Amino acid sequence: MRTWARKRIVLPLILIVVAVLFVRSDWLNRMIYPISYADEIKKSAALYQVDPLLVAAVIRVESNYRKDAVSPKGAVGIMQLMPDTAKWILQRQEFKIYSVEEAGERPDVNIRLGTWYIRELHRQFGGNLALSLAAYNAGPGTVRQWLSKSIWDGKESTLNDIPYGETRHYVQRVMYYYKKYKEIYGTL
Repeated sequence: MRTWARKRIVLPLILIVVAVLFVRSDWLNRMIYPISYADEIKKSAALYQVDPLLVAAVIRVESNYRKDAVSPKGAVGIMQLMPDTAKWILQRQEFKIYSVEEAGERPDVNIRLGTWYIRELHRQFGGNLALSLAAYNAGPGTVRQWLSKSIWDGKESTLNDIPYGETRHYVQRVMYYYKKYKEIYGTL
């Protein structure tokens, strides 16, 4: 009887130890949190001086790396750009070689435009990551209204004050994946 009792205690302990080893392993974390299109992300991130892990986190939340993703609101591509936003970006001299269709269909083009847009929002909002991410989701005009009306102060510590639930959840998720990617990958 005592042998059976020991087995009932030892076996769960062994399973817990094995589970902890798996959870703490890099290969398992990389399987759970993969980064697709790493070369395209690195290239665009280097070009626009944006952390590639931030770009990967945005992609993870926006489309989960599905290049054919289309949102109910009409956002397209791997980084879920709204067609009007894509048109606005494509007016820039460096992007005139691309079309709106390419922006939605080609991951490399979508990543390049989306990464440029992240950098532009980062510039517009003085390097504030929370504000930049909120603007990526809700639009920069909306975020400026929140700031001017003191609805939200733009701090990471006050994300719960973001008035749009979708945007609040979006910013929280991108920040979660960004931190997770930094833990797992260090750099890309």
